[in-house]
Amino acid sequence: MKTSLKLSVSAALLALSCVASAKDWTTIRIGVDPTYAPFESVAPDGRVVGFDVDLGNALCARLKAKCVWVQSSFDGLIPGLQARKFDVILSSMAATAKRREQIDFTNRLYRNQTKLVARRNSGAKPEATALQGKHIGVEQGTVQETYGHEKWAPSGVQIVSYQSYDQAYDDLTTGRLDGVLMDAVQGKLGFLDTPRGKDYAFAGDTVYDAKIMGDGDAAGIRKGDSDLRDALNTAFAGLLADGSYKKIEARYFDFDMYGK
Repeated sequence: MKTSLKLSVSAALLALSCVASAKDWTTIRIGVDPTYAPFESVAPDGRVVGFDVDLGNALCARLKAKCVWVQSSFDGLIPGLQARKFDVILSSMAATAKRREQIDFTNRLYRNQTKLVARRNSGAKPEATALQGKHIGVEQGTVQETYGHEKWAPSGVQIVSYQSYDQAYDDLTTGRLDGVLMDAVQGKLGFLDTPRGKDYAFAGDTVYDAKIMGDGDAAGIRKGDSDLRDALNTAFAGLLADGSYKKIEARYFDFDMYGK
């Protein structure tokens, strides 16, 4: 009986300790795929930089927490979060219904669009019939990869997955790909506006499917870490309210990323 009582007391104390530590977010480890300029990339000095990084650092500052940035491939972000390699995903990740089955998300941080990048005057269109037999690059684990496999592959479009879009750009410029399906902002600033993208352009209209692509990008949180999710939501609302979000946005974009 005494042993059972001691075990019960010990278990209760352990549970209370776990709850306390779960709410003590003095350090927040953030997973990021740093191959996605201007959202996240690696600077010459080895630091991870970009819009998401500045946004994450501002959120941590609001919470009086230290940000620790942990690099990962994009398709390794959700498994890494679940394995507790980091506490948050902040890496231009769309909060889709499929991903919500595995993890939780904060409120929307911004919206992005999906477009097809192809050689100028190629006549390419982001339509299954127009791309039949073509090779289209996507990044592993992205909504663009899901869209390509679900909407285009059944019609004979060859979807080629890469660990990073930099690899896809290389194959696009050497002719091994006919196009790349990607976030429009990253495509413009990370490729089209650079010297190697001068012969390329967006082809056709924006590609969108609500079920596959969700309604904006957000920070990913483990299910059960609702205290961290709520704290980040409160901190983000503060950034919007006092103009800090706009100041961060203006460092990278000359248009509204948040949207309505």
